[in-house]
Amino acid sequence: MRYVSTRGQAPEMDFVGVLLAGLAADGGLYMPAGWPRFSASELKSLRGLPYPELAARIIAPFTAGSIEYSDLLSMCRRAYVGFAHKAIVPLAQVDTNLYALELFHGPTLAFKDMALQLVGHLFEHVLAQRGEKVCIVGATSGDTGSAAIEAVANRKNIDITILHPEGKTSEVQRRQMTTVQADNVLNIAVAGNFDDCQDLVKAMFADEPFRAEMNLSAVNSINFARVAAQIPYYVYAALNLGAPEREVAVAVPTGNFGNILAAWAAKQMGLPIAKFIVASNRNDILTRFLGANDMSVRTVEPSLSPSMDIGVSSNFERLLFDFLGRDAALTAKTMMDFRATGKMVVEATVWYSIRQQFEGYRLDDEATLKEIGRFYAESEYLADPHSVIGLAAGRDCGPIGLPVICAATAHPAKFPDAIQKAVGLRPPLPPHLSDLYDRKETFTRAPADLAEIETMVRNFTNRNRNA
Repeated sequence: MRYVSTRGQAPEMDFVGVLLAGLAADGGLYMPAGWPRFSASELKSLRGLPYPELAARIIAPFTAGSIEYSDLLSMCRRAYVGFAHKAIVPLAQVDTNLYALELFHGPTLAFKDMALQLVGHLFEHVLAQRGEKVCIVGATSGDTGSAAIEAVANRKNIDITILHPEGKTSEVQRRQMTTVQADNVLNIAVAGNFDDCQDLVKAMFADEPFRAEMNLSAVNSINFARVAAQIPYYVYAALNLGAPEREVAVAVPTGNFGNILAAWAAKQMGLPIAKFIVASNRNDILTRFLGANDMSVRTVEPSLSPSMDIGVSSNFERLLFDFLGRDAALTAKTMMDFRATGKMVVEATVWYSIRQQFEGYRLDDEATLKEIGRFYAESEYLADPHSVIGLAAGRDCGPIGLPVICAATAHPAKFPDAIQKAVGLRPPLPPHLSDLYDRKETFTRAPADLAEIETMVRNFTNRNRNA
């Protein structure tokens, strides 16, 4: 499998190259040169497999020519061994044809574990073979950081720096990052919002001398390995609900568009997904685009669902690339103009083609609390402030007669204040995190200044490499 940049000016790479590079050198995002396809009979043959084996089968075309299947299968089995539910990704029926795909049974209680537990093993495998070390830098709106740290803490060939917007994650999210006492982990609290953090990470990758000096890599969903590792759970859920003989729909709470992009990839591979419902909070750039072709940047407002407090959805570039007929020059121009003006111009015919398959949905904080209470009262299902937006979107926008897979992206205990306000109870953390509030926190504060952040990353990485 070969990979190309959405902007067309970076060299093609194999999977290992993409894994280690993260962001393409031209500022674009890597995509498979062509989507692999599974026939209906091939999909049916996956039904009933344990999740790790199904995951390996789905991911294998993306790693072909780079990683042996036996090694991939071994890594998948090790990645999910510590999950709290035997099914790894259980489906909970919440209403008629409405299902919560619970993606939060990993160590950090969020869907990011589904990909990053595997990506950690992939990095370790590749770096050991090459005798190399990398410096991972990432930005988080709440969940990616803790999942990435959990996946690579104390791995000898990896240093990791995570930028989070100070004061704009939940306390549980912050503590899951800052209480990890590992020599290869640096947490930086940035004075700004998630988009500032994401821009700093992209700027570090764009700084070619710094990128080469540090041997930078990424674990955000700008890294296609993350997306590839998210595709299997949509396949798993759809097969359990009757696919490929039966169509399904998906509803995904999203900010950066990576999770729903994985569902789009699953459709390109042959999974019969009839509709994609994009669920947003008050930071609704995707809903505005899908409703009125208004992809314009606005000030990010803090909400009860902080992982979705994102003003610019990076992974949308990958979808745009596909809908522009994989015209890299046009994709690059569209993205550069968007960066310059804060408004994306998408031709009406292209927008309409996207609208044929994607629908937007939005809930503000008040409505989010009401929906948490409503699902708890009517279905005895307790959903966190992100998952509940997906559930409400699936209920209100799902095609009649088709099962709707709603991505339940985080455990309610990660957002106890919101849950208590909505239903009057405070969900306890699982036993392995029961002392989280008593653990020592370690992090460094910094302004949203590239030079200062780069100095911090350089000093931290060089200290470890010279130790």
